[in-house]
Amino acid sequence: MIDGVSRPTLLLVHGAWHGGWCWEKLASVLHADGWRTRAVDLPSAGGRAGVQDDAQVVLGELERIEGPVVVVAHSYGGIPVSQAVAQAGNVSQIVYLAAYQLDVGESLLGFHGAPVSPGPRDVEAVPDDPVGLFYGDVPRSEAEQAAARLVPQSTQSFRDALTRAGWHTIPSTYIVCEDDRALPVQSQQTLAARSGAVHRIKSSHSPFLSMPGELAALLSEIALASEPGTRRTS
Repeated sequence: MIDGVSRPTLLLVHGAWHGGWCWEKLASVLHADGWRTRAVDLPSAGGRAGVQDDAQVVLGELERIEGPVVVVAHSYGGIPVSQAVAQAGNVSQIVYLAAYQLDVGESLLGFHGAPVSPGPRDVEAVPDDPVGLFYGDVPRSEAEQAAARLVPQSTQSFRDALTRAGWHTIPSTYIVCEDDRALPVQSQQTLAARSGAVHRIKSSHSPFLSMPGELAALLSEIALASEPGTRRTS
């Protein structure tokens, strides 16, 4: 029987330019349904850290959680999560939410066919029109409040290639956001082909803000179906 004690903890990992704050609305819904959640703040957001630094933060948080964990990675967050979970022993499932499910040797810039050699910038400024890019279906006032909290993102985090990819041995699920303007659906579908299961949600890039109830229900379904300790062989 799965109850409030034996349920896995959900570790929520944000994407570029964001912070752990972006999960607050979703976490509130999940808590009301009896789920335990944790969120991290990746040092690449607002700093100059790379993927390995972000992965160490994720791994450190995993080591502090007792029992099985379902890791939910959004957008860029999928990259350090893939790196970190390969070294963790308590992850029962990875959920890639419109996220970069990259393989060993791949980087975010490389996936998009962009040059990965060092350039003149240390950080990537917050994109123009973040409301339209990230929060197209979020109420305008709430979207503007979220956009005001965005910070520059480390360019290094976009250049760094994975040296490990935990999804080769840990079950993974991909959630495609069908109205996403930040990570095109075609790119998501290419990445989702690497997951063991695929779900679709009709949302912008940020369903944790636009439809937290629907996303929470889907995450609950995925997490309840996960079997702690089950690992695939690559």
